Amino acid sequence: MLTEWLHTVPPLLVYLVVGLVVGLESTGIPLPGEVVLVAAALMASHHDGVSPLFVGVAAAAGAIVGDSAGYALGKRFGPRVFEWAGEKFPRHFSEDRIGRARAVFERFGAGAVFSGRFVALLRILSGPLAATMGMHYGKFLLANAAGGIVWAGGTTAAVYFVGEAAEHYLAEFSWVALLLVLVVVIALGVRARLRRSRR
Repeated sequence: MLTEWLHTVPPLLVYLVVGLVVGLESTGIPLPGEVVLVAAALMASHHDGVSPLFVGVAAAAGAIVGDSAGYALGKRFGPRVFEWAGEKFPRHFSEDRIGRARAVFERFGAGAVFSGRFVALLRILSGPLAATMGMHYGKFLLANAAGGIVWAGGTTAAVYFVGEAAEHYLAEFSWVALLLVLVVVIALGVRARLRRSRR
């Protein structure tokens, strides 16, 4: 039943959802971009029409465009963008979290933009922070594009090949077992991310 339903989902819709969610998260809206990317990459390993290449391209494009939109917001509104975000999303944009992210940016500069793609907090704050701290857009764009491509491509490839292996070894246990594995993997990833955020 689940297999049949997955095969009815248009591949273009999968790519659009991945690009949109990752893009909005990168702009500064706390959405589960990484979870959506993982789910789409796993789906690509079991859906003949969904290409892992296009999943990765959609995620990378969303990351680059979203971060650039966040940079533009930071450039236009300055620190006020964090005040507004703190009112709308107090859990994600507390003064303490923004202060910690700012310290990372002051220390590592463009390196923080690249590596921030792999850290939930910095993934959301990267664009606005870079702009408000005066980083040149060309320098930001280069680090942003490199981080987005490595993050999207690496995550998609890793999950896709794990999904292929899982399908091979778990075929006799049906899709239910595979779904349970996916839930456990996502739960462990969320737990690890929460631990990093608390630190």
